[in-house]
Amino acid sequence: MTDISKEEGVLLAIVERFEQFRLPRALEIKARVDHGEALTDTDITHLEQVMEDAESIKAYVDKRPEFGKLYARAVHLYKDITDKALANEPGA
Repeated sequence: MTDISKEEGVLLAIVERFEQFRLPRALEIKARVDHGEALTDTDITHLEQVMEDAESIKAYVDKRPEFGKLYARAVHLYKDITDKALANEPGA
């Protein structure tokens, strides 16, 4: 395998994981926080994992500008979730 095909495989796996697991879970969490619910410990763990993933794949995204818009939208979605969840906390 060449470096390019390895990189393509990593990007494909990242996009598939996002589409199949990360995005549906994020949309579930967003719907709940949009209705005033607080994050659960499981939600927080999920969001932490997503942000770690985002940091680790940033180098791939920087090399492939066609993924930049998707990356930015995903990060923005998670920021919206955390902002809303913080606003939902008692005393916020």
